[in-house]
Amino acid sequence: NMDIIATYPSVVYKVITTKGEEMDIDNPVYLPEQNFIATISEPMVRAYIMCPNEYIGDLMNLSGEKRGVIQETETLDSGRVILIGRIPLNEILIDFHDRIKSITRGYGSLDYEYDGYEPAKMVKLDMLVNGDPVDAFSLITHRDKAEQRGRALAAKLKEVIPSQQYKVAIQAAVGGKVIARETVNALRKDVTAKCYGGDITRKRKLLEKQKEGKKRMKSVGSVNIPQQAFIEVLKA
Repeated sequence: NMDIIATYPSVVYKVITTKGEEMDIDNPVYLPEQNFIATISEPMVRAYIMCPNEYIGDLMNLSGEKRGVIQETETLDSGRVILIGRIPLNEILIDFHDRIKSITRGYGSLDYEYDGYEPAKMVKLDMLVNGDPVDAFSLITHRDKAEQRGRALAAKLKEVIPSQQYKVAIQAAVGGKVIARETVNALRKDVTAKCYGGDITRKRKLLEKQKEGKKRMKSVGSVNIPQQAFIEVLKA
């Protein structure tokens, strides 16, 4: 029996290092540190979006949001057009088609074909849980989108990681710099419940003992991340 972990759909980036070495990278884990990278190029697609005329503006905005450019339009008939543009492949893999369907109320469609590579300012976004990077949550994204993406992922992880016996720190980082942070609060157990009366000193000692115990657990324990969390994060 094998545990299957959901991860982001990946594309192949072409990297040239500062030493002139050429690498094909399809997993963020293998991306060299930023200071060892001379250039990164990402795969592009030529996209054909068919839609009713009234949705042209909204779909052009969506393409811009996805770092694409609509280059031309072709009229199909009196009520429909094809928008033709160039968009990075990694921007259309997760929700682009669904967004088109939503905007056009089901009347839009997407087709695309490979259209070469283009240099881009891509960075590795690391997601850390209690200081440890979780490779399944790491991804390669455009520098201009890194902070927005990091905040969204940190917020989603806060929602889906169950409370532990200690606080869980969730961080998004680029090149070792933390750009977003969330905290999952610890489970709260009332250790003073059996202290009757007003024995403040005993209650304080019990609370301090609980605090120290949680600190030890945090230093040696691992965070329980359910499989559903990996699936939910893909939707963030």
